[in-house]
Amino acid sequence: MRPLSLFLLVLPLTLASFAQSNSGEIRISVLDPSGLGAQSSVSLVCDANQFRQTYSTDTAGNLTARSLPFGVYRLEVVREGFATYSASLEIRSAIPTTLRVKLALPPLQSSVEVKAAATLIDPYRTGSSNRIGEETIEHSTIASPGRAAVDLVDSQPGWLLESNGVLHPRGSEYQTQFVIDGVPLTDNRSPAFAPQLDSDDVDSMTILTADFPAEYGRKLGGVVEVATARDPRAGWHGTFTASGGSFDSVDGFLAAQYGWKKSALSVNVNGAITDRYLDPPVLGNYRNHASTNGFGARFDRELSDHDRIGITVRHDLALFQVPNEQVQEATGQRQDRGAMETIGILSYERILSPHALLDLRFMGRDDSSDLSSNALSTPIIASQQRSFREGYFKGSFSLHHGHHEFKAGGEFDYGSIHEQFASVITDPTQFDPGTPTIFSFLGAGQDREQSLFAQDLVRLGRWTLSAGLRWDHYQLIVERNNVSPRLGIAWYTPSLDLVLHISYDRIFQTPASENILLASSPSVQALNSAVLRLPVQPSHGNFWEAGLTKEFLRQAKLDLNYYDRSFNNFADDDLLLNTGVSFPIAFRKGEIYGLEAKAEVPQWGKFSGFLSYSYMVGFAYTPVTGGLFFGSDASAALLNTGRFPVSQDQRNTVSARARYQATSRIWMAFGGQYGSGLPTEFDGTLQLALQQYGQVIVNRIDFVRDRVRPSLALNTSVGAYILQRDHLKMRAQFDVQNLNNRINVINFAGLFSGTGIATPRSYAARLEAQF
Repeated sequence: MRPLSLFLLVLPLTLASFAQSNSGEIRISVLDPSGLGAQSSVSLVCDANQFRQTYSTDTAGNLTARSLPFGVYRLEVVREGFATYSASLEIRSAIPTTLRVKLALPPLQSSVEVKAAATLIDPYRTGSSNRIGEETIEHSTIASPGRAAVDLVDSQPGWLLESNGVLHPRGSEYQTQFVIDGVPLTDNRSPAFAPQLDSDDVDSMTILTADFPAEYGRKLGGVVEVATARDPRAGWHGTFTASGGSFDSVDGFLAAQYGWKKSALSVNVNGAITDRYLDPPVLGNYRNHASTNGFGARFDRELSDHDRIGITVRHDLALFQVPNEQVQEATGQRQDRGAMETIGILSYERILSPHALLDLRFMGRDDSSDLSSNALSTPIIASQQRSFREGYFKGSFSLHHGHHEFKAGGEFDYGSIHEQFASVITDPTQFDPGTPTIFSFLGAGQDREQSLFAQDLVRLGRWTLSAGLRWDHYQLIVERNNVSPRLGIAWYTPSLDLVLHISYDRIFQTPASENILLASSPSVQALNSAVLRLPVQPSHGNFWEAGLTKEFLRQAKLDLNYYDRSFNNFADDDLLLNTGVSFPIAFRKGEIYGLEAKAEVPQWGKFSGFLSYSYMVGFAYTPVTGGLFFGSDASAALLNTGRFPVSQDQRNTVSARARYQATSRIWMAFGGQYGSGLPTEFDGTLQLALQQYGQVIVNRIDFVRDRVRPSLALNTSVGAYILQRDHLKMRAQFDVQNLNNRINVINFAGLFSGTGIATPRSYAARLEAQF
């Protein structure tokens, strides 16, 4: 066992659950008319954040509510025998907000009409942001193993899910950053590359595609802030879920937590098996079995009223096969892949004063992945072992002063990369003449990245200004420095319940680390007499967004955004046949623009739901500026000048879901997704396409337009709360996905993305118990 893995596993079985960057907390003291602490029920509601939570104060009337996303909240304090206390409050800083509530005796006559405070829009948000709250997660469709987190993100406007669960925000390739409990993970988090978070372990998500805080860098196509689930109640409690369905899929999750005084300890385990893990390239779904398992634990401790500490431990493993094409299945090919991740986080938070906060986070991570192929593999027998060890530190200082919410800090990231690759060609006709039959590579590299940032949020009446500046240093294959300004402005008009905003982000994005050493090694020149090997440079870009948020009747809201993104060294990746091995590449520039709209009804009587639409146009411009190319591709890579649609260039995407609460215990939901089709570049004959993929798949391709034909998948759900007691609650859910049983091709013979077939009609059932 590697030293870092051993160190992480012997840490105390504890975890810090500090929230994501744009969140804070409130500390409430509830007193009766005589000034004594009063045990009460406290509810917090923010419709803009899909946040609805009810708490109980302790016997002294004290309560601390954490992980509250920035926004406007409606507060209600209830205690029998006293008048209900209602108020509106704002969370704008990581510095805790304190509130003292003194209850009053009820009036002799209660004929006062109480008007709830509006929380559906955030009047001070300077850019687009989408929130996935606990209620949305609870009533979402049952995800296949490894797809829970990516499916939730894919439902938001501007996001596209390619085959094998690869997320693309606004046309970017592998530029998604997950920030889990305040710690960024910038590597590829798709199921084919990394073990996945279980949706039962997720409390909420905040999704950003513009107006990025200056503390975020490196991967900025989109940022997904994840707050993991936690329950602050004292004593033992927990959650158990089990689900199963089509393709012999079985999934289970168990979490238990014990809280006492100012401490909380929790442990969770999960496991799943399925016969459809990746999206197969043909209808046959050949050799697609997978098994996953994971373990996590955490401990929170308030050392004092000013100090908090915590530790995280997670260990996850995914073992899965690479599904075959027709020809590969006929020869008996089998390819097996594995991905393992061990992570530990130590966090410390100190309140320096009522207006200042210090936050320190340390992370150690050990990732590894491998590929093996049997002797019957064609056209190549490929094997690979990759590992990435990472040490990360982030320190930040937050200050509230007058109209300002200021934050500054720095990040230091040190990574160690090891790559081993070997191949044996079994079908020489698929390669350039003279290509060596046997090839092997072994390499190691050091990734060194540092950054400094400062940002401020200023509120001036109806105007809000966010401004930030970030400095980055990157050193792996190349060494670069960059300064990135960020700016956002919002204007709120209460009479129209309308917020207008515009933002600009200068971005600096580092190349994907997967196989970057192999793609940059001189040893690849042995593979072909004509080799083009260019170091993949970081990408620079300018992101613009303008939009509005409008509230209707305090029941619905509309978000409308136009964006324009321009890059140099536009990043993409190149897939090695049907092996799952990919290499980073880059083109001279990229231009992406589009329009997004989302209508949302959090709760209107018994109905709730959303409808989102995305229009996107994206082009990459040759020649290439980075990557590895052989033979004729190498000779043409520097000479070709022109443009082509990026592999995520789907012009029209629609996603919708509506839920109806039929009774207090039973609910029903219906939804679906539509895509107008991705570009394809198949340079073979029709006969070859039929041989590789079959007539049914070929019928789904428009070879005249070089586009996949439109896709449509409808889904429906029925759920019931079958048991509701003080200490035990149980609910069940049954889903049908792709109800119309349409054969949907995700991508076909893409220039760099291969082929993937979406799931046919499938069924799933789920049982959850909270104790």
